Amino acid sequence: MIKGVIFDLDGTLLNTIEDIKDSINLALNEMGLKGDYTSEEMKYFVGSGVDVLTERAIKKFHVQNERQIELKERYNYIYGKRKAIKTKPYDGIKELLLSLRKKKIIVALLSNKPHQDTLDVLDHYFGLQNFDFPFGKREGIPPKPNPQGVELLLETMHLKHEEVIYVGDSDIDMQTAKNANLTKIGVTWGFRTKEELCQNGADFIIDKPYEIIDIIENLNK
Repeated sequence: MIKGVIFDLDGTLLNTIEDIKDSINLALNEMGLKGDYTSEEMKYFVGSGVDVLTERAIKKFHVQNERQIELKERYNYIYGKRKAIKTKPYDGIKELLLSLRKKKIIVALLSNKPHQDTLDVLDHYFGLQNFDFPFGKREGIPPKPNPQGVELLLETMHLKHEEVIYVGDSDIDMQTAKNANLTKIGVTWGFRTKEELCQNGADFIIDKPYEIIDIIENLNK
């Protein structure tokens, strides 16, 4: 019996790529480096947290490690100001969250985005009241695909592994769900490809948010 859903954030609930791209490029420009990344390039930089994001963004400049630390600090400041300029929910997500609440499905979220940024964008676009347990990246908890964050969520939700499905758009998400022994749902509207989701063991691949309701109902028959 499925009683809960754990969502990824970027590329699953929210299209955040433009604000992330703009923030990285602005931070690089402030550092005297040429910030000209495209949205498509940025889609393969995100997903593993801000440390990996800034490491990937600065790699081509062949600079010292201290410059990555500087980029991370500048990016965090700029993104804190810009995280709700171009970001928008994917079509059908608000309706999906409403349907899940009506069905009394526990709604959780696990993101590699810093915890406060996670709470801020969720509140701005959906209202935090629509999430029972929203978790961003916090000190002492390894980022996805390490399953520790999922295990902590399951404890908090008071649910078993077989009672929860995981929904995400990338290889990191499918690996996270696999490592935590959860049913894996890959979404095709996000930052990565259907092929990537298949290669990383998605149990279901969906094109529209409402299909999650269909999957839950079928699994609960």
